[in-house]
Amino acid sequence: MEYILIIIGAVFVNNIVLAQFLGVCPFLGVSGKTSTSIGMSGAVMFVLTIATIVTWLIQHYVLEAFEIQFLQTITFILVIAALVQMVEIILKKVSPPLYQALGIFLPLITTNCAVLGVAILTIQKDFTLVEGVVFAVANSIGFGLAMVLFSGLREHLDLMEVPKGMKGVPAALLVGGILALAFMGFTGLA
Repeated sequence: MEYILIIIGAVFVNNIVLAQFLGVCPFLGVSGKTSTSIGMSGAVMFVLTIATIVTWLIQHYVLEAFEIQFLQTITFILVIAALVQMVEIILKKVSPPLYQALGIFLPLITTNCAVLGVAILTIQKDFTLVEGVVFAVANSIGFGLAMVLFSGLREHLDLMEVPKGMKGVPAALLVGGILALAFMGFTGLA
């Protein structure tokens, strides 16, 4: 039951993008096409899950063991940057079209505060390693759900007649706000 509450809470109630406003940069930058959003969501899921595992282990077996918790943020940033470089190398070899599609947005995962935020939240909420992994995967799913929904809405928005002053980012921000309001309807589930 605990894991189900973590999943529902992370995906719907406390969505990392729509409720906590972490990861907004790729949310706005990569959501122009659904295919790119799905690719970015997959890359974020991989990095987020691996980063949470590695940072949890570092926190409990290095930082706390040597009582140097004050190095948490810088350590987590370095771990995430290294993992993003690994993902970039793997994508370049395994899926060149996806690597080309993500282009400049792949380095955004390094500065994606959602990855760092989930790693820190896992420690703050005092999750076990398994709970932390469930939390990370659920947040990844929530991030992906928000990205795919938003990209579909943006693709539909491109087909509509929008006033000149609202074209582009203003309309996207308005639609993102309405999507966040829709997710507020899940408040109270978990």
